[in-house]
Amino acid sequence: MAGRPTIKDVALAAGVSPTTVDRALNGRAVVREETMRKIADAADRIGYHGMGVFQSRLERPRPELRLGFVLLKKSQEFFKNFAKEIELAVAERTDYRITIDIRYASSQSPDEFAKLLTDLGRKCNSIAAIAVNDQRLNQVVQTLKDDGVNVIAMLNDFAQGIRSTYLGTNNVKIGRLAAWMITKTVHEPGKLAIFVGGNRWHGHDLREVGFRSFVREVDRGFTVLDTLVNLETRQLTYEATLELLDRHPDLRGIYVAGGGMEGAIAALREVHDRPKVALVVNELTAESRSGLIDGYVTMTISTPLKELCETVIDMMVRATNETDDPVTGQQFLEPRIILPEIL
Repeated sequence: MAGRPTIKDVALAAGVSPTTVDRALNGRAVVREETMRKIADAADRIGYHGMGVFQSRLERPRPELRLGFVLLKKSQEFFKNFAKEIELAVAERTDYRITIDIRYASSQSPDEFAKLLTDLGRKCNSIAAIAVNDQRLNQVVQTLKDDGVNVIAMLNDFAQGIRSTYLGTNNVKIGRLAAWMITKTVHEPGKLAIFVGGNRWHGHDLREVGFRSFVREVDRGFTVLDTLVNLETRQLTYEATLELLDRHPDLRGIYVAGGGMEGAIAALREVHDRPKVALVVNELTAESRSGLIDGYVTMTISTPLKELCETVIDMMVRATNETDDPVTGQQFLEPRIILPEIL
């Protein structure tokens, strides 16, 4: 190697790009510890004059953060996947030593959510939560904010005007997307049904608004029945779907705006030996995947969990470093559309 070693020489020796070496040298972005060690070893090997910078960044103590999360039913596949993605997103951060505390709500009780948020607020620098809409939570989030604990609403926008940010999908557009798919794939007019988890889920209300507005706009002879509340449970959805099929022979489509889709899939399988009703559900799980393959599910609208978790971790970290209150607002993520043909 002629002359003084350069960043390009270090990159070549470490097996990384010159851009990555530049980031490691100047601290312009987070570089994983494993990559930083490769770069430091390569710099030492070829005698790069700036190797001490890489070593000092490795030896610098990382500040500690404790981040809290509130998810829903621990036994459900979607929330198991959610927790795994949180852990993976935290593992990617090398600029902080992050400890996570994940709690699970087993019901839709505002009191349970209030207790979970309050308990986490005693220990955590920042909290990201899926929670219901209720005045009691507004006060809890305000108290946390006054104590310097940032709260981010995920998937369902609660404590609006108090929480720092909403991070999730645009729920009105999600509802319209579900209606678009059903009205495009069903060629005979008839009845459509929609399930929501309960009146405390603002996100479900918005999905219903989007669904109904699109059906009205296309005006193709479909009638949306009264909204059904399933409390996000499989059994209630199963029983209600069986009743729908019995009472409405002209039922053409169902949209499950929240949880409980497993019940609708089971009921349709039980009554119809082949798919006859268009069904749109949320989140790709083993059961919705099977339903898609067999034709009992028309489309699945899936939350981009990896992107959501990486984004929310970054928001929480940045919130702990800002002296001013974080700007309140909303950040929408693009959903993943899953069709049978792509499985």
